[in-house]
Amino acid sequence: MSDDDSANADRYAEFLRGERPDDILIYLHEEGVGSIDELAEIGVRVDNGVVLVLPGEEGRAAFQRAAGLDAMDFAGMAMNTEGEIDDDCTGGVCPDSEGSEDHYGKFVFAFVEEQNEAVGGIYAEGDVCHGYAACACGTTYSEKSVLDAN
Repeated sequence: MSDDDSANADRYAEFLRGERPDDILIYLHEEGVGSIDELAEIGVRVDNGVVLVLPGEEGRAAFQRAAGLDAMDFAGMAMNTEGEIDDDCTGGVCPDSEGSEDHYGKFVFAFVEEQNEAVGGIYAEGDVCHGYAACACGTTYSEKSVLDAN
């Protein structure tokens, strides 16, 4: 593993632990990416795609280039439908899947909001990951979850 690969993997692990609240996570499924190997050079190659963890503005711009959608507009659409985002942010369970294998996450956009007891609710419990996904079927969905502190 090169130093860059190690640094990318570290950023990804830190994001999942809530340690990178200023960064954006983008997961792109290999079916929708032109050159997965090129993206893997700046991200982390996972089973069916690549994960990029980038600084906020850079991450939103990269998401727009990759998905063709403004990140916050996409989040606004996806938040209208609750679903399940995988803990590693590499997909989820489409609410329209009904067990079909034709459903898989084409892309995920995620960010972390630090624990905020003043806001209450799940925000008082710990750092919260906001995940927004697009399924291959066209359904968009979201989930907010408290990150595991371990």
